[in-house]
Amino acid sequence: MPSSKPRQPVPGTTIFDGEQARKGYALNKMCYSFNDAANRRAFVEDEDAYCAKYGLNPQQREAIRNRNVLQLIEAGGNAYYLAKFAGIFGLDMQDIGAQQTGLTKDQFKAKLLAARG
Repeated sequence: MPSSKPRQPVPGTTIFDGEQARKGYALNKMCYSFNDAANRRAFVEDEDAYCAKYGLNPQQREAIRNRNVLQLIEAGGNAYYLAKFAGIFGLDMQDIGAQQTGLTKDQFKAKLLAARG
């Protein structure tokens, strides 16, 4: 039986809930479009026009410019869709995890290996 207690937030973590999903709809829709190689090329060729096409708000646009995954999550981004965006720049989920934890990618990989025991 599921617990009826509200979840306790994890310090420094943005919980992806209904509010965040609504907030990030345009951003996540744009990132989903990157499943198509032609869309990835269009983004690289004219990033501003591509973001405008999807109606990103100023917070989302700034996070895109900064290539900052934490800002993108705060702006309503879902990690699974953001991986599509990160892939354009040759980044993978370990790069994203490193950003989220404030570690270098090598430090993050070592932390993952150590946790495997």
